[in-house]
Amino acid sequence: MIEGACLCGAVRWTFAGTPDGATACNCTACRRYGTLWAYDYEGEGIRVSGATKAYARGKVLEFHFCPTCGCVTYWRALILEDQGRRRIAVNLRLAEPSAVAGIAIDHFDGLDTFDDLPRDGRCVKDMWF
Repeated sequence: MIEGACLCGAVRWTFAGTPDGATACNCTACRRYGTLWAYDYEGEGIRVSGATKAYARGKVLEFHFCPTCGCVTYWRALILEDQGRRRIAVNLRLAEPSAVAGIAIDHFDGLDTFDDLPRDGRCVKDMWF
């Protein structure tokens, strides 16, 4: 299990197991937030706790952040999938570096093509600096 928390510790998340990859997205929101996302479903592989504020991006998803320290902690889909499941992604930059260092980076072109890009061999540890 991987755990993450905002700077002040008021908002926390857990990710069951280890994600297949950490997504670096270049869309207009993610490139500004500087996030690395790990995806699953709310209440299944990902659990979050603590009060957040949210910024709704259209009618598709909302970005949650800590109202005290401002860290972007996760995004949450506004539309339920089949069987009432809700996609969610946590910001791996809020985990301890040693817990996520070896996770491969997946690049997603959310700005132009909306396509997954090929892996280039980098891991989260390569994105810290």
